[in-house]
Amino acid sequence: MNIALVLSGGIGCRVGGSIPKQYIKVGKRSILSYCIKQLSDHEEIDGIWIVAEALWREEILECLKLADKNNKFMGFSNPGKTRQLSVYHGLEDIRSFAHERDLVLIHDAARPLLSAKMITDCFSAVAGHDGVIPVLPMKDTLYCSQDGVTIASLLNRDKIYAGQAPEIFYLESYYRANRNLLPEQILLINGSTEPAVMAGMDIVMIPGDENNFKITTRADLERFCRIVLEEEQS
Repeated sequence: MNIALVLSGGIGCRVGGSIPKQYIKVGKRSILSYCIKQLSDHEEIDGIWIVAEALWREEILECLKLADKNNKFMGFSNPGKTRQLSVYHGLEDIRSFAHERDLVLIHDAARPLLSAKMITDCFSAVAGHDGVIPVLPMKDTLYCSQDGVTIASLLNRDKIYAGQAPEIFYLESYYRANRNLLPEQILLINGSTEPAVMAGMDIVMIPGDENNFKITTRADLERFCRIVLEEEQS
């Protein structure tokens, strides 16, 4: 079984506005609905599990009526204090019915431009590994600073990559990697692949997608709105 774990518990404060960014309507649909539709329509996804605050679950269920035409939604988990604790809560709930060798695909609700090709590429690449992450090469010169004021050293951008989502892992080994970081270390995790790397798991990188950006700022939201408008007019 391949289960998509969608993280929709954030408050999205950097975007501004009165509601979390993933529930903002763009082109008459919530941002969340765009990735849900891609996951529901993809033949390799068997189920969808969503981490979300109880306050927004009725809104999500309405969204699913259109976005989840294949009825793959399976349930909700409560968000954690941090993004990775939200992942952990989702993993715990999924373990109650899934097999330890099932695959979990972790994706952000705020990455609405997930493509079917990216999903396929991730599942194809995970064979023979413990997990997979799409990445982008760094284009700019990178500097390291200890104080945020002066440059301490240069970094080799040819060896540094920016991680994206979705990330795929085998359920039980990835769950244990996260459990081993409780209760304090897990609070310091920023990316879903970090616990796997810290646990010594074999994680393969594949080429990411420039369009698969995460909506974090108002500029990101405006960029997504322009893309949707252009598609509607084409």
